[in-house]
Amino acid sequence: MEPRNHTDVSEFFLMRLTEDPELKITFFNLFLSMYLVTVLGNLLIVLAVISDSHLHTPMYYFLSHLSFTDICLSTTMIPKILGNIQAQSQSITFTGCVTQICFALTFVCWENFLLLVMAYDRYVAICHPMRYTVIMNPRLCVQLILLSLFVSIADALLHSLMVLQLSFCTDLEIPLFFCEVVQVIKLACSDTLINNILIYFVASLFAGVPLFGIIFSYIQIVSSILKMSSSGRKYKAFSTCGSHLSVVTLFYGTAFGVYISSAVTNSSRKTAVASLMYTVVTPVMNPFIYSLRNRDMKGALRKLIGRVPSFL
Repeated sequence: MEPRNHTDVSEFFLMRLTEDPELKITFFNLFLSMYLVTVLGNLLIVLAVISDSHLHTPMYYFLSHLSFTDICLSTTMIPKILGNIQAQSQSITFTGCVTQICFALTFVCWENFLLLVMAYDRYVAICHPMRYTVIMNPRLCVQLILLSLFVSIADALLHSLMVLQLSFCTDLEIPLFFCEVVQVIKLACSDTLINNILIYFVASLFAGVPLFGIIFSYIQIVSSILKMSSSGRKYKAFSTCGSHLSVVTLFYGTAFGVYISSAVTNSSRKTAVASLMYTVVTPVMNPFIYSLRNRDMKGALRKLIGRVPSFL
């Protein structure tokens, strides 16, 4: 195959969901419903945190940013999937592909760090309750958010710029429903050794360190809870961590599912479906996890929804 420089590549081709016209309508309605639920559910959480003074705490401050990240991640992915379901061609422009990679990496990496920050918040609240307000002061909370965002943007830009340096062959089919950096690099004809080393190094660093930090935080949390004499205090401490632990399990569970699926199966369609679970289903579930398991959030959402008629 003749290599083509990236300046000559105008578009990539994504995997088609289905050829069946009836299934196209079903899939379109399904993804549209998931997108609307994701945006509405996470937006309600953001507005509830902003409007209710009882939720002006570090835990809900971080949660509002997690919800905002989920909205952005879904907006990066689903509208293009919806467009391709309706279109005859499954193409995406080279610029559009690199842009999608950049934004997707930013929001996935940011969510990764936000889960770490939220675990640290729970660690301080349970293991050092008397010093909680001193340690988790507003200034530190803002610094943690900005630092995690800065690192995420730097990571995304680094990978995106590396992709721009590649030359591509005539085979430009991406075996996923969206652009993903690893799959795009596999299409390159030029040497990708540095890109692959960078991907595995950064993935180990930016996924491994937060995961290790979360595990360490929960080991300390469980140890502190077991030392509590009152069963009521134990239950209250566990309940404050339940929602976060559920989201962490869903986030990393689906991520490992994608990795295992791509490693053990030769079916690109199965891998593509698994990747949808990671990037589409997780943002849909997060609002339900935090609203159904949290009494304060449910109360704030009721108040917020109760105010809607006064604005109409």
